[in-house]
Amino acid sequence: MKKSAFLFLICLIFALPISAIANLSKDEPIFVKEFIGQMDFVKGRLIQLAEAMPEDKYNWSPGEGVRTVGEVFVHDAEANYYLISQMKGTKPDMNQEKSPTDKKSALSMLEKSIEAVKEAASKLTEADLNKEVEAFGMKFSLRNFMITILNHNHEHLGQSIAYARMNGIVPPWSMKGE
Repeated sequence: MKKSAFLFLICLIFALPISAIANLSKDEPIFVKEFIGQMDFVKGRLIQLAEAMPEDKYNWSPGEGVRTVGEVFVHDAEANYYLISQMKGTKPDMNQEKSPTDKKSALSMLEKSIEAVKEAASKLTEADLNKEVEAFGMKFSLRNFMITILNHNHEHLGQSIAYARMNGIVPPWSMKGE
């Protein structure tokens, strides 16, 4: 083997790992990919259920002082927007104006909020995930807070399933024979 070919081969051997390491730092952290996958899952279930609930049930509540069907979906969406403010390190928009809770508005707000969370999450780096945020009088890593919000979405999915079943609505994904 000629000396120049040998040197080229040595340079190539050392250059490949360096370029691979450089590309790794540009990729989304695995946590972000998994988080987005989980948000897609809960979004699918929430949206299916929100669509299955008849318009006239959006004002239904299981009792006085308890959120209505529409209010649950809007509350979930508002929490998602709060998460985005934490991801971006901005002050949350504490809009005191009550959001509409009719079916079309609640469904749209919920869907847009989850897509916005996924978009904001896709831009996070490993360093961002490790940053400390303060919410609800506690300190979290951003990663931990994202898990909290994901759990919050699942909590209200469960609440919405209970609301649907109390109104004779079977969640579309749990129908027999499908």
